[in-house]
Amino acid sequence: MNSEIMNPKELQKMDPVFGQYSFDNHEQIVFCNDKDTGLKAIIGIHNTVLGPALGGTRMWNYANEWEALNDVLRLSRGMTFKAAITELNLGGGKAVIIGDAKTQKTPELMKRFAEFVDSLSGRYITAEDVGMTTKDMDIVRETTPYVTGISESKGGSGNPSPVTAYGVFMGMKAAAKFQFGSDILENKKVFVQGVGSVGESLVEHLINEGANVTITDISKERLTEVSSKYEVNIYEGQDLFSEDMDIYAPCALGATVNDDTINKIKAKVIAGAANNQLAEENKHGKILQDRGIVYAPDFLINAGGLINVYAELENYDRQETMRKTENIYNTTLEILNNAKTNNITANTAAMNMAKERIETRKRENLK
Repeated sequence: MNSEIMNPKELQKMDPVFGQYSFDNHEQIVFCNDKDTGLKAIIGIHNTVLGPALGGTRMWNYANEWEALNDVLRLSRGMTFKAAITELNLGGGKAVIIGDAKTQKTPELMKRFAEFVDSLSGRYITAEDVGMTTKDMDIVRETTPYVTGISESKGGSGNPSPVTAYGVFMGMKAAAKFQFGSDILENKKVFVQGVGSVGESLVEHLINEGANVTITDISKERLTEVSSKYEVNIYEGQDLFSEDMDIYAPCALGATVNDDTINKIKAKVIAGAANNQLAEENKHGKILQDRGIVYAPDFLINAGGLINVYAELENYDRQETMRKTENIYNTTLEILNNAKTNNITANTAAMNMAKERIETRKRENLK
C-alpha cells in the first residue's frame, strides 16, 4: 500500500513495528490467530546467523496487543545476544501468547500454537517461559519436534529454572567479586524481586551461602511459601529501590531499572534473572556506570536456562550443562573488566562481545 494514500492513523499503527527500537532488524514476525481455541500469539525470530532461533513461550495477560508485540521483540532480540555471548550455536527467538495462563490456557490452545511453531520448519524452536510449564511443552511436543524443555521422562532436560538460577548466582558472585573484592555473599543484603521458580532457586543458593535475603513478589501466596521454607524476610515497605541493600536481584518482569527508579537505587550490584532489566539500555546503563553501580548484564547471567535446553539439541549430559553454566562467572568478570578498561558500560561490553561473534560467523558464512 502506498503511504501517500494512507490516513495518519494507519501510519501511526505501522510505525511501532519496523520503526521501534526493539524491532532491531528482526528477520520474521509471525502473528498466530485461531478463533476456535482463542489463541492469539506472536512469534519473533530476530536472528538466525548462529543457528535456529530458540526461545521460550510466555503467556501473559497483556494490557493490549502493542504491549505484547513490544515484549516479544525485546525478548527475541535478547535471546540472540544471550546465545551469542554464551557461545551457543543458536539464534534468537521468542513467542508470547496473549491471555491469562491460569484461566485461558487449554491443551487445545497449546496444540494449536504447536501447529504454528511446526509451520516454521525449525527456524524457531520453543521452550517454556513465564506462564508455561514442562507439561505444556510435553503437549507441544505431541505436535512438533521443534520444542525443548520437555519432561526428563520423555527424554528432555526438564525444568530449566534451577539451572537459570545457578547461572544468575554465578554472575552475581562475579559481580560481587568485582565490586567488593570478594565473591563470598555471606551477610550481604540481597533483595530478590520475584520468587517464581527461578527466584526461589536463587534464594536457596543465597541462603546456603549465608546471605541476608529479603523477598518481594506480587503473589502473597508465593511470598508466604518461600519465606516459610527458607526463613527469609518479606519486604513490607512501599519503595523497594530506596532501601539499603548490597545487591538488587530483579527476577520478575523487565524494565525495573527505569527513569523512576534508577536514581533511588542504593544497591551496589544489580544481578538478577529478569530479561531486559534496563528500560533503556544505553541511557540507564550509563547512569549506573556513573553512579558506580555494577550491573551484571541480564542476557548473560540468566543464560543457564538456555544452556539447559540447548543440551537436548546437542545431547550433552548434566555435568556439561552445569560446567557451561558455571562459566558464566568467568565471562561476567571478563565483561566487567573490559567495561572498566574501555570506560564503557557493562551492557555495551557484553553486547560488543555478542555482536562480534555474530559478525564473525556471518563473515565465515560468506566465504
